[in-house]
Amino acid sequence: MKALILSFSLFSMTFLSADQTIYQFSLPDINGDEVSLTEFKGKVILMVNVASKCGLTPQYEDLQKLYDQKKDGGLVILGFPANNFMSQEPGTEEEIKSFCQKNYGVTFPMFSKISVKGDDMHPLYQFLTQKELNGVMDSSVKWNFQKYLLNKNGQLVEMIPPSKSVLNEDVVNMIDNLLAQKP
Repeated sequence: MKALILSFSLFSMTFLSADQTIYQFSLPDINGDEVSLTEFKGKVILMVNVASKCGLTPQYEDLQKLYDQKKDGGLVILGFPANNFMSQEPGTEEEIKSFCQKNYGVTFPMFSKISVKGDDMHPLYQFLTQKELNGVMDSSVKWNFQKYLLNKNGQLVEMIPPSKSVLNEDVVNMIDNLLAQKP
């Protein structure tokens, strides 16, 4: 029965419409250059809302380590600074960029600050958190460093809670399984 459910789940995911992928979005990177998320077609994507003054900020280290280990195999991590939780990301894009490079050597793509919850939630995060838009699940962004894992077709696969490290064995196994799949 489990295999049947898993098969149905995988079968239904392959028939999500084109507007149920992240490829419909473009937004400015941390340097202010517009980036279409179509640039990441064929890659496994881990999207993370980040903050510089949070108890979870040291997760930048694990994110960078995972990126270094898996980027050549097809993983990309996308960081989205957000000031939604106790004003823990108050800086400008330049300040955020400098902080990330100086303290954690971040080389994965970072974007301009956005809102990940509330009335001004960015459309990308509306997509990630609403089943009617992503075709997979409803969720809410609970805190900084919540992660969303997407397959090589730009479709949402899983939400990873803020406190869970990307180096956790379950997370690494999910990523490795997605990296092994054909788009």
